[in-house]
Amino acid sequence: MKVKVKDIVAAIEEWAPRDFAEEWDNPGLQIGDPEQEVSRVVVALDVDDRVVEAAEKRGAELIVSHHPLLYRELKNLAGGTPLNRLLLRLARAGIVVYSAHTNLDSCPGGINDELARLLGLEQVSVLHPVKRRSYYKIVVFVPRDHAEKVREAMCRTGAGYIGNYSDCTFRTPGIGTFRPLPGTNPYLGQQGKLEEVEEVRLETVVPAPLVDEVVAAMLAAHPYEEVAYDLYRVEQVAPGAGLGRVGLLPEPLPLGDLARKVKETLKVESLRVGGDLAKPVQKIALCGGGGMALLPRVLAVKADVFITSDIKYHEARDAEAAGLAFIDAGHWETERIIVPRMAEYLRQQAAARGWELEVAVEEGRGIPYRAW
Repeated sequence: MKVKVKDIVAAIEEWAPRDFAEEWDNPGLQIGDPEQEVSRVVVALDVDDRVVEAAEKRGAELIVSHHPLLYRELKNLAGGTPLNRLLLRLARAGIVVYSAHTNLDSCPGGINDELARLLGLEQVSVLHPVKRRSYYKIVVFVPRDHAEKVREAMCRTGAGYIGNYSDCTFRTPGIGTFRPLPGTNPYLGQQGKLEEVEEVRLETVVPAPLVDEVVAAMLAAHPYEEVAYDLYRVEQVAPGAGLGRVGLLPEPLPLGDLARKVKETLKVESLRVGGDLAKPVQKIALCGGGGMALLPRVLAVKADVFITSDIKYHEARDAEAAGLAFIDAGHWETERIIVPRMAEYLRQQAAARGWELEVAVEEGRGIPYRAW
C-alpha cells in the first residue's frame, strides 16, 4: 500500500507527540508536502549535505531527523548561507524533512529510555516528569440512528485513545429540539415547525494536533445541515514522559568503571569525568544531549552521578560543590542511539500497516569535533 508523508508523521507522533516538545523547540515538518507519497525514508540524527546526498542516491522522498533544520525565523531563501543552500537543494530534489526533537527526548521509549536501557539501569523513572498532553474533549449531538456512524468516523481519524485503549467514547440519550427556519433543508422535520428528536450526546477526547481532522470527519458523517458540537480544551498528565531518567545499576560500580562502561557502550572516543574515580556509584541520573538545566532536579533525587553532555566550566564547578559526580559523554554520542531505534520503529509500522516502505539509516558527517 502506498503511504504519504502525513501518514508517517502521524505514526511517529503516536510515539513522540509533538506537544511533548519544549516551548523553544521546533519539531515537525521542516520542508515539503505532507501529501507527498513516500517509498523510501532516510533516518539521521542531523540533516547535513552528506545525508541529503545519500537520500538523493537512494531515491528517498523523506528524511526523518532528530535535530530540526529550522530553529529560528527564516528571513529569505537566498542561496548565500549553508542552511539556505541545503533547503534549496532539498526543494529541488523534492525531499521532505520531518524532525522529532525534544518530544523524542521526553516520550516513553525515546532517547532517554534507550540510554537507560543500553546502560543496564533498573527501576527507571522520569527525572523531570512535567510533560502533559493537550487534548480537546469533543461533544456532538447526533440522531440515535447515526450515532455509530459518527463515532466510527471520529475514532478512525484519531479520537478516542486513552493510554493503550482505543475507541473510548461515552453516550447519553436525550431529546433535541429545533425549528427549521426559511432557507433550510432539514434532515428531519419541516420548516417553521418545532421538532423533537431522540438524540445521543456523544463525547470523546482527541489530541490537540488532530482536532481539525476529527471535526471534519465528524461533520462529514453527521446527517444534519447544521451540527451542534462543543470543544473543551483539557490537559492530561502523560505517564512515563518528561526530560531525563533516573535509575539504579544492578550493583554499585566505581565511578571509573562506570565511565569505562559508558565509553564502551556508546562508542565514545573520549569523555570528561568529574568526581572520585574510585568512589562507588549506583543511583544514576541521565539526560541525552545537553541536560545541565536539570541539575537541581538531579540533586533533589540524590543521584550519585549525572550522565549528560555539553557541561560548561561553571556547571561542572556547581556539580563539584554539591558533591555530584558527572560524566560528559558527548551530545552526538548520547543521541545517535535513537537513530537505529527510530528506523526499526518505522519498519515495524510499515509491516503492521501494509506500507510499501524502505527505511535506511545514514550517519552523515557524524561528530563535528575530535579529541586531540
